[in-house]
Amino acid sequence: MGDMAKTIPFPQHKTTRARRQKAELLPMPRASADELALQLHLALASLRAGGAQHDAQALLHAHVLAQSIAGAGYGVLTPEQVRCADEAILACFARGAAESVWRLEEPEFEAVKAIVGVYDQQLQSAPFWVLAEASERLERMRAGDSRHPMRKQA
Repeated sequence: MGDMAKTIPFPQHKTTRARRQKAELLPMPRASADELALQLHLALASLRAGGAQHDAQALLHAHVLAQSIAGAGYGVLTPEQVRCADEAILACFARGAAESVWRLEEPEFEAVKAIVGVYDQQLQSAPFWVLAEASERLERMRAGDSRHPMRKQA
C-alpha cells in the first residue's frame, strides 16, 4: 500500500491568519488542482489497462470527495452518475480481491471518468475550505472502518 493508499493531501497554506482565511475562500492554486487532476487521470488510465489497488483507491477517494463537494453546492452529480460509479468501483475492488486484477471494464471506465470530470471542475472552482472539509470527512470515514472499500454513512 505505502503512501499511495492514503488520500492525496491538499496543499497547506503557509500564510498569516488573515491571509489564510482569505485564501480558504478562494479555489486552490491552479497548479495544485492540475497536479491532483493529473494523478487521477493517470490512475484512471492505469485501471483501463490493468493497474494496481492504489489506483482504485485514488478513484474511490475522488468519488467520495466529488459527492461531498457537490453536496456543498459545487458541481452537479446525478444520482445515476453516482450509482454507476459506485457499481464500477465496487466491481473493480471485487475483481482485485478475487483475481488480483485491478482493471475497469469499458462501461465502468466511462462511469468513473464522468465523476473524475466533475471532480476536475470542483478542484478548479470550489473554495479551498470546501475541499479541505470534504477531505477531512473522508479521513474520518476511513478511520471509522478501513476494512470496507466503500462505506456509506447514514
